[in-house]
Amino acid sequence: MSNVFDCSDPEQRATGIASAVSAAKGGRLVVIPTDTVYGIGADAFDSAAVAALLAAKGRGRDMPVPVLVGSWHTIEGLVYTVPQSARELIRAFWPGALSLVVRQAPSLQWDLGDADGTVMLRMPLHPVAIEVLRAVGPMAVSSANISGHPPAVSVDQARTQLGERVEVYLDGGPAEQGSASTIVDLSGPAPRILREGPISADAIAKVLDVTPDSLLDQPAS
Repeated sequence: MSNVFDCSDPEQRATGIASAVSAAKGGRLVVIPTDTVYGIGADAFDSAAVAALLAAKGRGRDMPVPVLVGSWHTIEGLVYTVPQSARELIRAFWPGALSLVVRQAPSLQWDLGDADGTVMLRMPLHPVAIEVLRAVGPMAVSSANISGHPPAVSVDQARTQLGERVEVYLDGGPAEQGSASTIVDLSGPAPRILREGPISADAIAKVLDVTPDSLLDQPAS
């Protein structure tokens, strides 16, 4: 049976985070609040748990699962080389609503789906998510919804869609942004925005010292 913990209550928060960490380390699924939308998560290095996450969402391997991290430094071990553009965007927008697609370190023993040697990384701006991530390590986290349905912006919406497939639900209140993160692809020859979200093309262009149009108009690699 799934357990829901109200993280506005200090005692429930502590118990809930401990339960979520234990569940994730044990290969089970959890739902956590983030600054954008609620996420369904699993230990990124547990291939069976990631497969269960994809199955819970009704999502295929052609849509690989992003990875959330609890600190800036974590990415050093996950990325083949950290591009300068990534460092600039991380300094400007992490933790926050920006996801970065980069080439992953080839030695990584994980299976997030058919990612073609890339990984999408984000550090969320939410204290509950950060606490869980720092205890578990990198987590495969996708929006807490059935594929094709609206992302959950509350724990109730997540639970309605995912039900008993998830062991622990952490209720952090309504998601602040209420929309999915901006995605910037840094794996190709030039930065390219794959999805516009709370962080605008103009803001990204200013950090990278390029024009917004150049970020939007690059052909797919």
